[in-house]
Order: sequence, then structure tokens, then C-alpha cells
Amino acid sequence: MAVLYKSHYYQKFRGFCVFENLTEALSRAFRKLTGKGVLSEKNIEEGLREVRQALLSADVNFRVVKDFVESVKQKALGQEVIKSVRPEQQIVKVVFDEMVKLMGPEYQGLSLKSDGVSVIMMVGLQGSGKTTTCAKLANYLRKKNRRVLLVAADIRRPAAIEQLEILGRENNFTVYSDRANPAEKICADALSFATKNGFDTAILDTAGRLHIDDEMMAEVERVSAVVKPDEILFVTDAMTGQDAVNSAKAFNERLSLTGVILTKMDGDARGGAAMSVKAVTGKPIKFIGTGEQVDKFEEFHPDRIASRILGMGDVVSLVERAQLEVSEEEARKMQEKLLKEEFTFEDFLKQLGHLKKMGGLKETLSLLPGIGQQLSDVPIDEKDLLHIEAMIYSMTEEERTQPELVINSVSRRLRIAKGSGVSLKEVNDLCKQFESMRKVIRQFKRMGFFGKVKMALGLGKGMLQEEAGSEPAPVSVAVARDESKMLRLRKREERKKKKKLLKKQKRRQK
Repeated sequence: MAVLYKSHYYQKFRGFCVFENLTEALSRAFRKLTGKGVLSEKNIEEGLREVRQALLSADVNFRVVKDFVESVKQKALGQEVIKSVRPEQQIVKVVFDEMVKLMGPEYQGLSLKSDGVSVIMMVGLQGSGKTTTCAKLANYLRKKNRRVLLVAADIRRPAAIEQLEILGRENNFTVYSDRANPAEKICADALSFATKNGFDTAILDTAGRLHIDDEMMAEVERVSAVVKPDEILFVTDAMTGQDAVNSAKAFNERLSLTGVILTKMDGDARGGAAMSVKAVTGKPIKFIGTGEQVDKFEEFHPDRIASRILGMGDVVSLVERAQLEVSEEEARKMQEKLLKEEFTFEDFLKQLGHLKKMGGLKETLSLLPGIGQQLSDVPIDEKDLLHIEAMIYSMTEEERTQPELVINSVSRRLRIAKGSGVSLKEVNDLCKQFESMRKVIRQFKRMGFFGKVKMALGLGKGMLQEEAGSEPAPVSVAVARDESKMLRLRKREERKKKKKLLKKQKRRQK
């Protein structure tokens, strides 16, 4: 894995994890219950006081917080005492269950027709990310083998039509636009176009406003009456907290929404909107936007989100992402290479590519149980992955497929360092990490069944050598052997530079 350095990019990634503030606050609340013998009304009250404060600080609706805390209290007091489970663990389980119930309880997908054209009407305020979300939803549906038509129905903001057309061109979507007719006529004509041209889904990007007004609501009501949509999705910015919830409520009173999409979740460290929308409007959150790119779009699974909020990771989402990025055939080939001990720098480069597509190092690690919280204090700089890529790209094709050529040659490592713009130490670190990785793969292959189980669980110090029947090997002997040689080469280069400078100075003096 990449060597991670503390840098000025640190703060940029500190707040990356979705719901980070809420996760930290809840963790502090649960820690106060650590060491208590059994759950009692008194220590439950103490813990829930912190939970209440954490939720209010996260901008969760006041009434929602009140009902939530009361429900958790009643469930916790009514629980049987389980000797093998600590008090804070029992509270976490109750909070998790109530959180899932509050936001769900289950994922509710889109209701689309199997025959004819399914119509999805997107509504929301200006600046919520509605137009971009139309393209994200189209991309999501295309992966589900739907033929999607994007319809530019926001005639009051010409830039919205242009934006949708650009998104269509960039992502190979068909966009239907008409700058002359009213919105309801455009949408009706678009559905006729969709039917004639074999599209099975139409996504309507309707007009947005800076605030809710009667004229805007009347227009979307007319469009709804004409096209009779299968889904009316309200798109709102998660970072606006309770304003997002109140806007969803106002739209629902006029349009009977079928669901909500929360955008900019990657910038929302609080999570108030996500926890309040369902309770206040009665409408489920169906999707969340987690970045600017069209693939930064996820289904909203209440149990997975609750798991992330409580710092328990989201392994299911991680597996789903991996399945999307790595084909079965590719995974099988990589497994064969690992078993034959043929892992190369070329393979390492491919793995880094998959990691980036899955959301990057920090985002991927944040989905692992118990890792997300710890990352807030770990200086992860994604640029280190770029440095590794640069080093591997600076190798020849032969070096990428035969790592020993680089590992055993200081001159090659010097050339790679110069070519990739990094220090020689960074190239050495890469070689050491690569050697260590291959050694672990080799030893894991030789282990028996129980040894592999122990390794997976992280049990037993020195277990790798014990199971493999070998002594601990020195890490990258070839690199260590060349340390003195590298110092000599550096000094030689410095002397050459000094000589050149002296010659230039003498020429100028003449």
C-alpha cells in the first residue's frame, strides 16, 4: 500500500467521511457507558443525554430527536441483561435498530414499468444539484439496462438546458430540448419522441427557483397532470439541513412526492437531513449524491447508512463497488497470478486503478468496520497514490513485469526517481512495500486452513513465520545492500554539479 505522509492536503481529507461529526459525537456518548456493570435507568439517561445533544448538533429535527431518544430509552430499559454483552454494545444495538426504523426501515427503489415509457419527474429548488442529478440517475439506470431519455423542461433558466445538453454529450445520453414551447408541451412531446425511438425511461428536469412560489408550483403541477409520472423525486442539498426537510415537506403537500434524493452528501458531516426527511415527510430517501462525477450516486439503504453513522462501516456497499469495477474473469486471473507468485508492478498498477474507481483510498477504507472513525486522525494524502503511479509509469515494460530488475538495481531506481519526479527514498519505499506484499502472499499460500483463519482475524504474533515454517526474512535485502552505494552516487553527482558551476563562473570571469 502507498506510504502515507502528513502534508498540507491533510485538512482537505479530514472531513471527507459522510456524517463524520455525528459519528464522533455518538462515539463519545457510547464511551461514557464503558465500564458500567449493567444497564440502569440512570446510566441510560446519561448516555442518551449525549446522544440527544449529538443529534441536535447534527441539525436533526427537534421533534424527531425527542421521539427517537424516548423510543431508544424504552427499548433499552426493556432489554434483557445479557452477561456476554457490554452495556455500551447493548445501547449501540438499540440505537442502530431505531435509526434504521427512522430512516427506512428498508431501501425503496424506483417503481418503473416493464412495458411502455416510465416517467421520472425531478423537482427541487435552484442550486440543489437537480440537473446534475438527472444525469447521475440516467447513468444509474443505464447500468440497469434501461434506455434513458433526458428531457430539458426548465425553460425559465436557459443555462439549465445547456447544462443538461453538455452532460448528455459528455456521458452519451440523448437529450430532448425545446426552447420555444411551455414546459408541459415539451414534456408531452418528449414522451411521444421516447415511444417512437425505443426509450423505456424519461427523466424530466423541471424548473427550479431560489425559493418556493405559487407560479413555480403551478407549473410543476401542470406538468405532472399532463405526463402522469411514475415517480416524482424531490432533489435537495443535504448541507442545508432542516431547510432541505422543510422544502421537501412543502413540495410534498402540493405534488405527492414518491421519494427524495439528497445531494452533496460528501460535504455533509452532520447528517441532519438524512435522519429527518422520512420522519417529517413520510417519504423515503431513495438515492444520495456523493460527489460531482455522474458515478458518485448511491442507493439509500437505511441499514447501511445507520452502520456508517455508528462507525461500523459498510462492507456490503464496498463489495458491490468492487463487483462493478472488477469482472469475474479479471478476478480469477488475478487469483491465479497470486497463487503462482507472479504478482508484478503491472498488476499493482491495475489494483490502484480499481481503488481509484471505487472512490479512492480514504473513501474505500471508511467503509471498513472500525476504520472510518480512526481515519479522522490519519493524514491520508491521495496524491501519494499518484506518486506510486508515476513511479510505475516511469519503469520500462520489462521492469513492470519483472520487479526484480528494479529491486536489485540502484541505477534503475535512480532513473525511475528522476523520471517520476520523486525522491530515491520513495522508490525504495515502494520496492520495500512491494516485497513485503509478495512475502505475505507467499506465506499465506503455504498456510493450513486454521492458519489462514488466524491471519484473517489478526491473531498470533509471528504467526506468519510459524505457519510458513520459515525465519523472518529481512525486508528488501537488495535495497538495504545498496544504501551505501546510493550515498556514494549522490556525493558524486553533487561534486559534478559543483565542478560545472565553477567552470561556468570561470568562463564568465574571462
